[in-house]
Amino acid sequence: MDSLSPVATFSLGCLKLAFPLRHRGSLGFACPRSCVKGCLVSAHGRSESTAIEFSDPGWKDKYRRDFERRFNIPHLTDVFPDAESIPSTFCLKMRTPTEDFVDGYPSDEEWHGYINNNDRVLLKVIHFSSPTSAGAECIDPDCSWVEQWVHRAGPREKIYFKPEEVKAAIVTCGGLCPGLNDVIRHIVITLEIYGVKNIVGIPFGYRGFSDKELNEILLSRKVVQNIHLSGGSLLGVSRGGPDVSDIVDSMQERGINMLFVLGGNGTHAGANAIHNECRKRRLRVAVVGVPKTIDNDILLMDKTFGFDTAVEAAQRAINSAYIEAHSAYHGIGIVKLMGRSSGFIAMHAALASGQVDICLIPEVPFHLHSPHGVLKHLKYLIETKGSAVLCVAEGAGQNFVEKTNAKDASGNIVLGDIGVHIQQETKKYFKKIGIHADVKYIDPTYMIRACRANASDGILCTVLGQNAVHGAFAGYSGITVGLCNTHYVYFPIPEVIAYPRAVDPNSRMWHRCLTSTGQPDFV
Repeated sequence: MDSLSPVATFSLGCLKLAFPLRHRGSLGFACPRSCVKGCLVSAHGRSESTAIEFSDPGWKDKYRRDFERRFNIPHLTDVFPDAESIPSTFCLKMRTPTEDFVDGYPSDEEWHGYINNNDRVLLKVIHFSSPTSAGAECIDPDCSWVEQWVHRAGPREKIYFKPEEVKAAIVTCGGLCPGLNDVIRHIVITLEIYGVKNIVGIPFGYRGFSDKELNEILLSRKVVQNIHLSGGSLLGVSRGGPDVSDIVDSMQERGINMLFVLGGNGTHAGANAIHNECRKRRLRVAVVGVPKTIDNDILLMDKTFGFDTAVEAAQRAINSAYIEAHSAYHGIGIVKLMGRSSGFIAMHAALASGQVDICLIPEVPFHLHSPHGVLKHLKYLIETKGSAVLCVAEGAGQNFVEKTNAKDASGNIVLGDIGVHIQQETKKYFKKIGIHADVKYIDPTYMIRACRANASDGILCTVLGQNAVHGAFAGYSGITVGLCNTHYVYFPIPEVIAYPRAVDPNSRMWHRCLTSTGQPDFV
């Protein structure tokens, strides 16, 4: 029988431990009481070889130093120690976006809109008193409080690129997501405010670097002024692409020294590889990511752009399923939402709608046919309410559908259609027990992906685009920008792509969802 919490095994030297993964998606995990030496589980979901002993009074200082090392963001001066900075050309009180710098680079010492390089944002804000607290994120067995600081995003007073020497490129990869055009728009606008005049878009993802039939798209404020009024991507998207070496060759040929990459985990892994290859070749290039995943499954971030819009758009599908179910005799509405490995959309959509009776997500195993399974509960709902609405994330219940070895161009395993499977099994079950059921199935996936960003996502996209440009001009590379505890920060890319962020079944948010739906454990 499936358990509610997956079990992970970690090797700690000669010691191997197995314990419930209660805190996926957090920086630290609660360690068993028996674990005294070297038990430090990182955001990567794996144990790290460490000399830390929790009995050592100074272990916190050692942990902080290790954390600061891992979260230190790469800078051009790491490779070019003699790189000179110039006063920032980004000062909204001083100049217009079209002003040339024939008389040097002006700065306004009285303008206080800059971020100090030493500004930090606190990563975690809750001091959990016990590893058993709902949603606890613990580093040691006693759930000690350890401050963890990350770099604050924003414009710096000194920059490391002269605007007239910059050729900036933007590329959008993976699938569509609400807000792509909003981010593109504000990257272009902010680049122009700095004084950059050579801005291009790479068409159709990384493919655009190698396909000779695809030409660069010249970008300017005039071109992007109204693109946020529609969904999709002005530049087009695709999965996969050429080798990293070929991409960097193309960048050199084109003279690109700023690259802004919009995409998810796989796309960011590519961006980090491009960053490393540029360093290997000693190229003065800034590579900055903007996390794009409608599933909201990027580590360490409050949310990613497109997620709010997806939850809002999902309301229409859920409401339609509710109306169909409520208007039919023994009606059952089934809605499949996005979420390959993370059930954030399904969970939040169920919470927002108030119309969902059953919410199924990849993080929480369930049974269909057991005495306490989903179908038995549907029967109970039909008998007591007369109708039911079920919401399922696409990655849930994959153990029930036929497995394939097929993968898409991004390397993702092609999932079985759990929505259709539940629909068919529901019909069979009610026919077998002799109870009429009118089952309706809705899959709004592509309607949601193609939406224009709503107001909340529009603001998020605007600030992410601006801060991506600020980071590049400040000389940072191999970074991504995100929202952390309501503040915008820079993360080193490796720390956010180790594995997908997931819903913690012990979190308060999942508990709230269960309270809303009233569903039992389906095991």
